[in-house]
Order: sequence, then structure tokens, then C-alpha cells
Amino acid sequence: MKPTQRHSFTVDSVLLFMLLLLFIYSLLAVYSGSGQYQVQDPYFYVKRQFAWYVIGGILMYVVMKFDYELLPNLAWPLYGIGLFLLILVHFFGTYKNGSQRWINLGGFLLQPSEFMKIFLIILLATILSKLSKHRATRFSFKQSISIVLLVGVVSIVPFFLILQQPDLGTALVIGSIALTLILVSGISMKMIGLIVASIVAGIGFLVFLHNHYFDVFSKIIKSHQLDRIYGWLNPHEHASNYGYQLTQSLLGIGSGQVKGTGFTNGIQVQSGRIPEAHTDFIFAVIGEEFGFVGAAVLLAIYFIMLYRMVVIAFEANTLFATYLVAGVIGLLTFQIYQNIAMTIGLMPVTGLALPLISYGGSALLTNMMAIGIVLGVSMRTKLYMFGNEQKMS
Repeated sequence: MKPTQRHSFTVDSVLLFMLLLLFIYSLLAVYSGSGQYQVQDPYFYVKRQFAWYVIGGILMYVVMKFDYELLPNLAWPLYGIGLFLLILVHFFGTYKNGSQRWINLGGFLLQPSEFMKIFLIILLATILSKLSKHRATRFSFKQSISIVLLVGVVSIVPFFLILQQPDLGTALVIGSIALTLILVSGISMKMIGLIVASIVAGIGFLVFLHNHYFDVFSKIIKSHQLDRIYGWLNPHEHASNYGYQLTQSLLGIGSGQVKGTGFTNGIQVQSGRIPEAHTDFIFAVIGEEFGFVGAAVLLAIYFIMLYRMVVIAFEANTLFATYLVAGVIGLLTFQIYQNIAMTIGLMPVTGLALPLISYGGSALLTNMMAIGIVLGVSMRTKLYMFGNEQKMS
């Protein structure tokens, strides 16, 4: 006799509620952070952000209703489209702020690297679910080598195409997605140890080159990237140039103290001393105007949202669904950590937006689509009365 089943066709209310809270946070922070740019219409950026959320909500609903079990059939075509768009950007992309990352579509700047994140998650989930079919134990070290190489080859192509734009932040997100899915794929502990050791050794090798063979080092790490590292390690020493953003961000967040200076009352933000306050440095707006309390509440919202995704990943009935959700978790977690860490001096400054908070079209649409995938998995999960959920291929 088959075990009694409970079908979950309802939307995850906790995840949706967290998204609603992030939506409110976003509108408030974008409105306040864009004050230095607003001249005629004080609601210009916040109205556009609201519109992006509406479009993103529609996309999220469409993705959620789409049967994710059909995605493996689309994995390679979507990956191919993503690569084609990245190559198109290289030759015909719009140049802005020192980078060539966008395709101009009649006034809307489409950033293909954002959508490549979703396409890569789908493809890697497809590959790993097929390799892990019917397995209940970890892969051997020998088997793990082929898995790591396969995932690496698939991921390295978009990684380098994005790096050439140049966009180190998004390239690192591609790497974080690949690393997350490798770690949850069931590779051997020896391989995990080897990966960690390789990353540490790579960083150590770059430090060695910097100290002893700078001419070689400068061919690997570009001058503007090195400036950001210097600005991160000694922000006050370089406060007049490449340490300026971090210095002003630290001053703003520090002045917020416990309760904050009040909505639209942040001195650093409203005076325009924090560049890109409504995009990359929007956490500085929250830290200054809403204080430690407001920042802590935001982190709690993110934590609950990611926790719900972890639960959904564990409850999913298929390995493919589990890998899909794990990829989304890796995508969001790295971006959240990197953006917040760079505003408080824990990481070098990169051009990564704070997910679902920062102003922007492509990034917001991508993250909403990613959440739509997670909600779609949750909706179609069959929960069993007796025993754990069966992971079927």
C-alpha cells in the first residue's frame, strides 16, 4: 500500500511574506538613497523600482506556474542563448561606468550576465541530477574528479566572458553557484578538502606574485581591481581616491548607531558623500538611517528567507529540484554576503547589488525569477505522512 500523501499546491506563505518585507525595505531605501540624484521628480527612482517589482512579480508567477520538471529539456538551449548574449555584449554592448555589460533595448539596458546565473543553475542541476541518479552514498574520489571537471568546464566559459566585460562581482557569483552545487552533489570529503586547499593556495600564490613578481601579478589582476583591494585593506589611507566609498560608508553606518538618524535624515547619504547609495551601497543607507536595529531586522528577513529555501530543498521529491533550490541559495547567499561585507569593510568593493533591495532592473528580475523557481518546487512537492520524502530521479 502506498503511503498517504499530502500534496502541497499552495504558495509558501513565509517566503512570500519575507519578499513583501524586502519590497517595503527596497522602496524606502531607494527613495532615501536616490535623494542626491532627484531634481524634478523626487519619486523617479522609487516609481521605477516599483515598476520593476511589478514586472518581476509577473515573471516570478510565470516561472512558479511552469513545471520545473520540463526545465532539463531546456537547459542546454538556455545556456546557449546565455552565451550568445554574452558574446553579443562583447561586440555590441553599451559602455557605461568603465564596463561593457549591457545591451540597449530601446532605453532599457539588458544585462545578460544576470540571466546567465539562472541558466547556469538550471544546466548544472540537470547535469548533477543525472550523474547522481539512484545514488545513496557519496561519490568516490575518482568519480568526484570527473564531476568537478565537468561542472568547471561548463561554468568557466560564462565566468571568463563576464570577467572580460569587466565584471568581477558577477563572475564571482557564477563561481559561487558552481561551488555550491559541487559541494552539495555528494563528492568525496577528500575532494572537498582539495578544493578548499586549492582556493587557499591560489590566494597565497597571488600574494606571492604581488610581493615578488609584480609584473606577472599585474597581468592577472587589473590595476582598477588592485586599487579596490588597496582601498579595502587601508581605506583611510586612500580615503581621497579608491578608499573613498568604503570610508564614507563606514562613517554613515557608524553614525547610525542603534536606532539610526531617521528616514531621509542620513547626513552621509543625503549629502551625496556615498556614491551609488541607491544601488551598490544601499546597505549604508539602511545602516545610517535605520541603525543597528533596522540592519538587524533586514538580516533576519534574509535569514528566514534562506532558511525556508533550505527546508524546501530538503523536502523536494527529486534530486533535480533539490539542486535547483541549492543553486538559488548559493546565488542569493553570496550576493547578500558580498554586498553587505563590502559596505562594512569585510570584503573588497565590487559592483554587486543587494538582492531585492538595490535599485535596478535586470538584477531584480533575475532574483524574482530565482524565487519563482523555488516557489514552483515548493508547490509541487509531495509530502508523505510516513517516512521522508522520496528522492526520485
